[in-house]
Amino acid sequence: MQTHYNRASIVIHWVLALALIGQLIFGVVLDDIAPRGTPARAGVINLHKSFGMVLLLLVLARLAWRLRHAAPPWPASMAAWQRHAAAWSHRLLYACMVVLPASGWVASNFSKHGVKFFGIALPPLGPDLPRVYAALNGLHHFAGWLLIGLVALHVAAALKHRWVDRDGVFSRMSWPR
Repeated sequence: MQTHYNRASIVIHWVLALALIGQLIFGVVLDDIAPRGTPARAGVINLHKSFGMVLLLLVLARLAWRLRHAAPPWPASMAAWQRHAAAWSHRLLYACMVVLPASGWVASNFSKHGVKFFGIALPPLGPDLPRVYAALNGLHHFAGWLLIGLVALHVAAALKHRWVDRDGVFSRMSWPR
């Protein structure tokens, strides 16, 4: 019986984890890097949007990979409530990883600024609709903070399994294999 993720799953997990954490940090400090009303703002925002679109594609590829490659079973010693919590937290992580960049991209399509993918202007999905933009941008911010919380919970749970439970859950995704 498989007890660890395969090498490709481990690489995808860690590369995407580092990229997402980097993009989350970028989003949180964006106003400090390029305050509103400064000349650098547009370029920094478009860089954030571009990386977000790349991450959306990578997340969708990861999700497709994950759907075709089953996770190793949880240890028999793991309580049923922990299995359910892990399953739901993973579902929420995936949902946030899709909703966060998708909402940012769609929101930008309904603003007067539009979307530039690494400097290339993309055709908008619709006209400048400030209320639509505001609602989707609010969803984008909410999903970002929720993802930060879920990542913190995920890391805390992984470290608990590593140092407290010592049940092999942490080593399923440990690097390198």
